[in-house]
Amino acid sequence: MELSVLTLCYLIGSITFIIGLKMLSNPATARRGNLIAAGGMTLAIAGTIFLYKDENGNALHNYQWIFGGLAIGGIIGTLAAKKVKMTAMPEMVSLFNGMGGACASLISITECNRLTQSFALAGGGDAGTRLELLIIFAGLIIGSVSFAGSMIAYGKLNGTVKDFSFPGQHIFNLVLFFIIIALAVYLIGWLPDNFVPLFYTVLGLSLLYGIFFVLPIGGADMPVVISLLNSFTGVAAACGGFLYDNKVMLTGGILVGAAGTLLTILMCKAMNRSFISVIAGGFGIEAGPADDKDYGEHREINADAAADLLASAHSVIITPGYGMAVAQAQYGVADLTRKLRDRGVDVRFGIHPVAGRLPGHMNVLLAEAKVPYDIVLEMDEINEDFDDTDVVLVIGANDTVNPAASEDQGSPIAGMPVLTVWNANNVIVFKRSMASGYAGVQNPLFFRQNTQMLFGDAKDRVDAINAELAVTEKV
Repeated sequence: MELSVLTLCYLIGSITFIIGLKMLSNPATARRGNLIAAGGMTLAIAGTIFLYKDENGNALHNYQWIFGGLAIGGIIGTLAAKKVKMTAMPEMVSLFNGMGGACASLISITECNRLTQSFALAGGGDAGTRLELLIIFAGLIIGSVSFAGSMIAYGKLNGTVKDFSFPGQHIFNLVLFFIIIALAVYLIGWLPDNFVPLFYTVLGLSLLYGIFFVLPIGGADMPVVISLLNSFTGVAAACGGFLYDNKVMLTGGILVGAAGTLLTILMCKAMNRSFISVIAGGFGIEAGPADDKDYGEHREINADAAADLLASAHSVIITPGYGMAVAQAQYGVADLTRKLRDRGVDVRFGIHPVAGRLPGHMNVLLAEAKVPYDIVLEMDEINEDFDDTDVVLVIGANDTVNPAASEDQGSPIAGMPVLTVWNANNVIVFKRSMASGYAGVQNPLFFRQNTQMLFGDAKDRVDAINAELAVTEKV
C-alpha cells in the first residue's frame, strides 16, 4: 500500500511539473504555475521521506540530517530570493543551477562509493553494474561541468570573473573533453584496480572542463550559456532519477533538460548565432571601446521636450533593456504608460528575446510594475508596427536596437534580428553616455536624424517626464 501511495505522489508531482511548465509560458498564469509545480515537488519530497523503503523493507533514517538540511536550505533560499535585486536575478539563476549540477555530481560520487564498498565491481562486474556505471559517469561529468560552468557564469555576470582565452583554447577544450570520455569508457569497460583514483580524476577533469568551457564565451552570449548549463543540470538530475528509479526525479530532469535545450536553440535563433559559434565564444569578449567610424553628431533632448513630444503622440512603443533594470526604472515606466494611455495614446512595449541578461527578464520587470500583459509584445509581433509609430522610447537597450545588425555586414552582430526602432518618426534613447553596449559595438542609431539622446539615470529621466506630464494635465 505504501509503495502505491508513493507512486501516486510521484505521479502527481510529475503532472504538476508539466502543468506548471505549461503555465509559465504565459505571464498571467506564470505565478500560479510556479506554485503548482512547487506544491508537486513538496508532495514528492514528503512522500520520499515518509513512504520510501528499500528492497529490504528499510525506511529512511537520520531524519535529523534530512530535516536539518531542508531547514538550512529553505532559510538560505528564502532569504536569498527575497533580498536579490532584479538586476542580480540572472546570476542567482546561474548560482542555483550550479547547485543542481553539484547535487547530481554528489549523487554519482555516493553511488560509486556504494558500488566499490559492496564489491559490486569485483570479478569484472555484470551488465547491470556496467549500465549503472554508465549512468553514474554521465551524471558525474554533466553535473560537474554544469556546476563549474555555472559558477564561472555567475562570476561573469556579477563582474568578478573576466573573459579569458588563450591561443588554442578550443583545441585544449576538445582534447580535455576526449580525455574525460576516454577515461570514463576505460573505467566502465575494464574496471581496473585503480578505479577509484581514476574516478576522481574524471571528476577533477570535468570540473576543469566546465571552467574552461565557459571562460572564453563572451558576455553577450551569457544568456545562451546559462540556458545551456540549465539543460545540462536537468540531464544530470535525470541520471539520478535512473539510479534511484525515482520517477518524479526522472521526469523533472527530462523536462528541465528538454526546456533548456529548446530555449538555447530559440535564443541562438534570436541572435542569428549558431550553437557552435556560441560555444566557440568570441562574441562580446572583452567589449572594448566603440569603433572610430565617423557617424556624425548626435542630438540631445531634455525631459521637458520629451514629455511634450509624448503628449502630442498618437502611438508610442517602449523598448526596454538591461539599463532599465539597473536603474530600477520599471515603476516609473509603468506610471508613464498609465499617464499616456489616460491621454488616449496607444502605448505598447517591444521586447527582444535576449533583452537583459536572461530570457524573460524584461517581462518579469514589467509584470512586477503592473504593466498590462496584453500591451507587452515580442519582437516578431511588433517589428512591422514601427513604421506607423510616432515615438519610440529606448530605455537602457543598445545591441537589441542596433541597425548595424541589418545594414553592416562587417559588424560583429551582423544578421542578428533586432527591433527596427529607427523606422519610427521619432526615437528617444535613454542612456547614461554614448558608450557601446554589452557586445562592445557602436550603435549608429544614436546618430540618426530622427533620434535624440536623453542622458542620465533612466529612473530620474522617466520621473522627470512623469512630473512634466502631471503639470500639463493640470493645466
